[in-house]
Amino acid sequence: MSSSAGGRDDLEDGSSEVRKPFLHTGSWYKMGSRQSSGSFGSSAQIMDGGISVLLCVLIVSLCPIQFGFTCGYSSPTEESIIEDLGLSVSQYSIFGSLANVGAMVGAITSGQMSEYIGRKGSLMVAAVPNVIGWLAISFAKDTSFLYMGRLLEGFGVGIISFTVPVYIAEIAPQDKRGSLGSINQLSITIGVLLAYLLGMFFSWRVLAILGALPCLIVIPGLFFIPESPRWLAKMGMTEEFEISLQVLRGFDKDISVEVNDIKRAVASSSKRTTIRLANLKRRRYWLPLMIGIGLLTLQQLSGINGVMFYSTKIFENAGISSSNAATVALGAIQVIATVVNLWLMDRAGRRLLLIVSSSAMTISLAITAIAFYIEASASEDSKMYAVMGIISLAGVVAFVISFSLGMGAIPWLIMAEILPVSIKGLAGSVAVLINWLTSFAITMSANLLLEWSSGGTFTFYAVVAAFTVAFVTLFVPETKGRTLEEIQSSFR
Repeated sequence: MSSSAGGRDDLEDGSSEVRKPFLHTGSWYKMGSRQSSGSFGSSAQIMDGGISVLLCVLIVSLCPIQFGFTCGYSSPTEESIIEDLGLSVSQYSIFGSLANVGAMVGAITSGQMSEYIGRKGSLMVAAVPNVIGWLAISFAKDTSFLYMGRLLEGFGVGIISFTVPVYIAEIAPQDKRGSLGSINQLSITIGVLLAYLLGMFFSWRVLAILGALPCLIVIPGLFFIPESPRWLAKMGMTEEFEISLQVLRGFDKDISVEVNDIKRAVASSSKRTTIRLANLKRRRYWLPLMIGIGLLTLQQLSGINGVMFYSTKIFENAGISSSNAATVALGAIQVIATVVNLWLMDRAGRRLLLIVSSSAMTISLAITAIAFYIEASASEDSKMYAVMGIISLAGVVAFVISFSLGMGAIPWLIMAEILPVSIKGLAGSVAVLINWLTSFAITMSANLLLEWSSGGTFTFYAVVAAFTVAFVTLFVPETKGRTLEEIQSSFR
């Protein structure tokens, strides 16, 4: 493993300030790395080949579990919270959508925060308001604490939604980046399922306490994983960067080629030390930003959060008597479909999965909309009403499966892959902010739209899904099997 005084100068390239990570890597990593330079065998015995990338991903994936729990919480608790606190449907819709407002604030700060204090430091900052927010909801006596808690947990989720996929993309080997990146979305779906399932057995106050557990666990876990080597390289911390990468790849691996690739990419992107909004007019910046924003916006406009937040009501409108059980089954199906996506990601490729996913979403949403239109004109006692209820249920399930096979995980992964390191903080914040702004509009309107017309609501979602097919076909590149540096250089 090489390390030189000149390397620091190359990486800084005129930068006047080198920032230290908010959570330091730890002296024991350095001990293992120094031993590795003299004898890979002895260090491998101590560290068993370094800290597994999978272990790092599993630790940070506790954060998106909390993300999913936030999304799923409002579905099984709607009736009990409205009854206990005397809320109207509009007040509860505000509660459900306030997580998106908090997430927008978190998204605005997430990019620059992760640049200044590192990826791990940002996740630590995100974990604290999440815990406080869940406690505020649990002890709420009126809307003030309820709304404040939802805003706080939303703020943490906004930071998580940017930082986790970026951290995973930056530490993962190129041949496993797709599969490991999909763990982010898998964790979100697991969080949603846990909220649905536990909501059947616990009161909404106890469920809020349980929602704080993932972040309570991740706080100490962050001290045992290395910082992103690409962030360390960008900050000019050459020694720490090489140590982190060696730890992630194992002390018996030769990392010289990867080190040199990252150094070249950072040196190239550091020629301009300050990136402003005006610089985004350059093709190498605006094209990946447009693709990232487009995918993340269409992801939300498809209505997935509206469906998952208010799935219980959707099933009630479909005439399903056991709506809570159907909601849990929907969450389980989403987890299974996401596992399949994880297996396919590095085999089929991102672009193909997006096209298949959005095409299947269009068909399933159109079927659901037609079924709701016919059901609305049929008598509740008729056979037609029952049949249309089953078809609409099948359409919703097919939509969730289709979404989970591509549009769930891949937009976040591609955003982390294609944005150049020099603008990742600024551009990533913009992309995530627009994602959450769209999510806010969808979740705020979904409950009211479903009261108005379930068929009309799903017709809109189907049109968006059809547009997504065209967008992916025209603009989204394949990133499978390419290093981050290769992907980003292709836009120049």
